[in-house]
Amino acid sequence: MPESQMIDGAGGVADSPGPAGALMGLRQLLPLLVSTTAAVSVLGYLEKVPCKQVGFDFIPTVRNACYTDIYPLYFGRGLADGKVPYLDKIPEPVEYPVLTGGFMQVAATAARWFGGNDAISRGMWFFNLTAVVLVLCAAVTVLATALVAGGQSRRVGMMVAASPALLLTAYINWDLLAVALSALALAAWARRRPGVAGALLGLAVAAKFYPLVFLGPLFLLCLRTGRWREFGRLLAGTVVAWLVVNVPIALAAWDSWSRFYTFNQERPVDWGSIFFLAERKGLSSVDKVPTLNLMGESGFVILALGIALLVLLAPRRPRLPQVLFLTLAAFLLTNKVWSPQYVLWLLPLAALARPKLPAFLLWQAGEIVYFFGIWWYLMAGAKQHPGVGLSATLSAIFAGHAPAAGISDGVYFIALLARFLTVLLLAVLVVVDILVPRLDAVRADGADDPAGGVLDDAEDRFVLVRRRAPRPA
Repeated sequence: MPESQMIDGAGGVADSPGPAGALMGLRQLLPLLVSTTAAVSVLGYLEKVPCKQVGFDFIPTVRNACYTDIYPLYFGRGLADGKVPYLDKIPEPVEYPVLTGGFMQVAATAARWFGGNDAISRGMWFFNLTAVVLVLCAAVTVLATALVAGGQSRRVGMMVAASPALLLTAYINWDLLAVALSALALAAWARRRPGVAGALLGLAVAAKFYPLVFLGPLFLLCLRTGRWREFGRLLAGTVVAWLVVNVPIALAAWDSWSRFYTFNQERPVDWGSIFFLAERKGLSSVDKVPTLNLMGESGFVILALGIALLVLLAPRRPRLPQVLFLTLAAFLLTNKVWSPQYVLWLLPLAALARPKLPAFLLWQAGEIVYFFGIWWYLMAGAKQHPGVGLSATLSAIFAGHAPAAGISDGVYFIALLARFLTVLLLAVLVVVDILVPRLDAVRADGADDPAGGVLDDAEDRFVLVRRRAPRPA
């Protein structure tokens, strides 16, 4: 059997199979991954049914932990009135990049075809149609992630497809659109098509801004290997694709187009961030938005510099997913906003960076704790009640229902730290794998960097410290 068609016993692709072998392995896994993604997506949709039945009324929604932005923003951003995002005057303009706004407009147009003249019916159709597209985005994410996982394709694909995070957060917002585009960009890079990868990355940035941080890791790894031509093509593709999508809207409606950027710059500290905990514990400087921005940006820059040193000093060049995960984790750990669905940003990269289950499952547990914690905390605020303590919260959970009055600050802070610390732990373990490559599950199989594309098996051209070759015996 040709090497390109060899499949290992774990359902992944054998060592160094090349693109043809990776595709062959993915075909073998396609039924398993697609069916698992579909099953988890259906369960995630069913989790939203109790909220659909009450018209996504806020109190029942947070009590049942089935909140979504999709339905209320259909009414809150003028879509129910036939307004076009960015181009029409709306009291509360769409606060997302233009590709997400375009997605919302297409779904709103289709909802008018199915929902008739009843606004509530159209709103439900808007949610349902959006959910269908998000399921497709989830499937694309799973398959693209498995494609670049090399010999770990089965494990990595299932880690993403069967994750509790996907089940609970898929339909909160439109994040899966950017996640899918980012996964496709990584797959194109792995198949040594940097221009296509750049175009897909530019579209991902036009959907959610976070994929922009991917350029840093790619620059550092291309610096270490001297792959400047490929990085230049990637960067050009990213810039061109982003400009093609954004420039027409920016020229037609500058104020509405720039709303996303001004909104995030002026936004105060929000739930989920470690700065929210600091604010509630008396750090008054966090209340000043310029100071808050400086603290968050400075924290990210410091961590990013540490990651850069790690990439250029590591005894062996780190794998691309490892550096991507560390950079995105640093971005979230220092951000002033950390919404529950942001776990989807990390999910494919975490599985690729460290395809080992114990720490991954611990992280997922931390995300589950936070997922329920934020909704029950908001319920206490909506009811203007201080919420109950840890003992009463656990009693309610063991009895099979939410705490009737929501949870207190202290319980919410436990949930916040559960997520923060498990992400931090996963990042530390990835750093350990980089510093001790024999602990890396991917390289233990004999591979170098299956997702690295031109970086795979590339020689070092630039490192900060040259190591002497061992003396011959």
